[in-house]
Amino acid sequence: MSGSGPRLRSWFGRLPVVTRLVVAVALAMTLVLAGAAGLVYWRVETALDQQIDDDLTAYRHGLAHAVHNGTALPPGPSGSLHQVLDARGQVVGAAGTVQREPLLTPAELSAVAGGRTIRGDVGPLLPITSGTLRVQAARVTADGRVRIVVAAVRRGHRDEALRELLAQLAFASGLTLIAASYVGYRTARAALRPVERYRRGAAALADGGQDLRLDVPADRDDEITRLGHTLNRMLDRLAASTAREHQFIADASHELRTPLTLMRAELDVALLRPRTAEELTETLRSVDTEVGRLVTLANTLLDLEQLDSGEHIRRTPVELGHLLDRATVPYRAAAERDGRTLTSTYDDTTVRVDPRWLEPALGTLLDNALRHGAGAIGLSARVRDGRLRLSVTDEGPGFPADFLPHAFERFTRAETSRTTPGTGLGLALVAAVAASHDGTAHAGNTGRGAAVTVDIGC
Repeated sequence: MSGSGPRLRSWFGRLPVVTRLVVAVALAMTLVLAGAAGLVYWRVETALDQQIDDDLTAYRHGLAHAVHNGTALPPGPSGSLHQVLDARGQVVGAAGTVQREPLLTPAELSAVAGGRTIRGDVGPLLPITSGTLRVQAARVTADGRVRIVVAAVRRGHRDEALRELLAQLAFASGLTLIAASYVGYRTARAALRPVERYRRGAAALADGGQDLRLDVPADRDDEITRLGHTLNRMLDRLAASTAREHQFIADASHELRTPLTLMRAELDVALLRPRTAEELTETLRSVDTEVGRLVTLANTLLDLEQLDSGEHIRRTPVELGHLLDRATVPYRAAAERDGRTLTSTYDDTTVRVDPRWLEPALGTLLDNALRHGAGAIGLSARVRDGRLRLSVTDEGPGFPADFLPHAFERFTRAETSRTTPGTGLGLALVAAVAASHDGTAHAGNTGRGAAVTVDIGC
């Protein structure tokens, strides 16, 4: 028995959702209808019993008064009868069809003889039987002797009315339950029809369908419709993610193919014939350069994946001046060798950022300004309203106009920089660092050169 509950819940949980909803509605309606029917039945029964009890009490009082005074017994209400018993329970007077058998049990007789007034019924409501009575009995003294007056009235009309009421309530409740179950079924089917449509659409997508959209009505705003719009937004993101993945694989394959091809060519040429030590050394230097390019590419890709996960950002308080000094030190000497200047201006304040990522991002911007720009390089850092705005400018030719919309995409390089070393991931890394700090990155031209701005929360 202890395991029947879990088994029932397990069985119920395996039913279809529509069936479970209909069963739940039917059970709830059954309880409501049973409660309402019980209340109606109780009210009608109480009203009928009150009328019978009032008439029967008045009749018993009349019988008791007549027996006590030795006068003629009064007539009772329609369907009434009576008995007069002595102290031993023997019938000494009766009217109606109860001439011989006492209407009281020995226990009731003893209770009445002790001075109690007894009220009760003879015969059940169901099943249908004849001779059902409502009885009242009390003790009376007549000529110094104890008499027990029993007044009774037939319950036939009352019982018939209650049985008819039960039949009508059962019929009406049954029809109501059927109607409620049908309405619940149709409502559940109508409510879940869009879900089934979404399921079929998702199944089609899982089977290789190309139309990554669900048919969601635009003129509704209920829970199911909002679910459909949410699923469509999720599908849009999946489609965009898949497209980026495909593009990433294609671009990465292209970027990896070039150094690998060069390495293979260098090694093939070196193996064609015996080489001098100087030639082998030059070949190894060339191979080392390409290996370094591959290592840089792999490390940058790993950095981008870590930033995309968002789990490697550790904000700590850091003085803004120290942050910029550490970021610019490796590039000041290179700028001086090229006869250029690198200046930085900043607010004297403390910011909460992750310097492990922000410093390399600033280094990438400074390195790009050194390799692709010209003239003075400026680095500024300002804090306004809880936001840190970093900007790197130069006095070079700036970004090509057609490159700006794609400046922060992975493996994207301006045509003018194709002949210079690089992976096309520098600005993509800057954008990822900005996004991981709840910020954005922007590239543009100032009229005097290029400018890249990073705006992040601090």
